[in-house]
Amino acid sequence: MRPSAISADVLFEAFRNSSLRWQWVAGLGASERRFDEMAVRSARSGADLVGYLNYIHPYRLQVLGEREIAYLTNATSQDCLRRVARIVTLEPPVLVLADGQAAPEELLSTCERAHIPMFATQEQSAFVIDVLRAYLSKHFADRITIHGVFMDILGMGVLITGESGLGKSELGLELVTRGNGLVADDAVDLYRINQTTIEGKCPDLLQNLLEVRGIGLLDIRSIFGETAVRRKMRLKLIVHLVRKETMEREYERLPAEPLTQDVLGVPVRKVVIQVVAGRNIAVLVEAAVRNAILQLRGIDTYQEFVQRHRLAMERGTELD
Repeated sequence: MRPSAISADVLFEAFRNSSLRWQWVAGLGASERRFDEMAVRSARSGADLVGYLNYIHPYRLQVLGEREIAYLTNATSQDCLRRVARIVTLEPPVLVLADGQAAPEELLSTCERAHIPMFATQEQSAFVIDVLRAYLSKHFADRITIHGVFMDILGMGVLITGESGLGKSELGLELVTRGNGLVADDAVDLYRINQTTIEGKCPDLLQNLLEVRGIGLLDIRSIFGETAVRRKMRLKLIVHLVRKETMEREYERLPAEPLTQDVLGVPVRKVVIQVVAGRNIAVLVEAAVRNAILQLRGIDTYQEFVQRHRLAMERGTELD
C-alpha cells in the first residue's frame, strides 16, 4: 500500500523552518498541486521523483541551481523564453530554486500563469535533492502494519511474531531487561524505503508502550530510560514463535536452507522457535540473532557441519 500523493503546501511546511528554510516565491494559488499519480506508481524510489532541471523527465520536482538558471538566462531573449516555456510542458508538481539564485522574471510570471508552485532556498542544489529524495522515498514507500513486537536486539532489527497467547510482549519485556531496545509492541509499521530495505517503527499512538497481560500498559521509556527504546530500525530478522504441535507439523528440525519471509516484496531472514514450558526463549532469541549476524558475515554453521560430515564419510570410505 502506498499513501496518497503529497501536495505542495504539505511539502513546503515540512521544510519551511528546518533544513531547507525555503520561501514560497511563485504559484501561491496552487497549494494543492500534487505529484502525478501515474509517476508516483511507476517510480522505483524517491530518486525518480526529484532531480535537476531535465526536459526528458516530466512530472517530477525540478531543482534549479546556478547552472540551470544560467542555462535559462544566458541566451538570446527568444531562446530564453522558449526554454522557460518548455518547463510548463513537464508539468512539475513544484520547482525549487537552490544555490541562493534569484528567479528570472519570465520564470516567475510563467509559474504564476501555469499555477506551478516555486520555492527558493539558499541551500546548495545537491543538498536539496538529497533531502527531498529521502523525504519522498519515505512518504511514498510501500507500507504495511504487522502484529508483533519489533526490537533492537544486539544492534539488529528483529520482528517477533507468533501465535496468539505465546507471550510475545512478555518476551519483549525480558529482552529489554537484558539490555535490548523496544521499537514497537502489538502494531509495527513497516516501510520499504528502497528495493532491498524494510524499515520499521511504532505508530505514534503506541510510542514507548508495551502491554503485558495482568499488568497492563508499561511506559518502557519512563521505566528503563532512554536507552531502552528506539525510534526506528531496519528489519533484518523475523523470529516466529510456535507451539510444539505446529513445529512438528509445519517445520523441519534442521532446514537445509535458511528460512525467509516475504515482506513488501523483500525476503527477510526468518527463524522459528518452539515455545514450551521451561525454555528460556529470550536466550534462544539472542542466540538466533547472533547466528544471523554470523550468516550475514558469510559463516553458515549448518553448511560447515554438512561439509564436515562429508569429509568424515570420505575418510571412513578410505579406511575401508
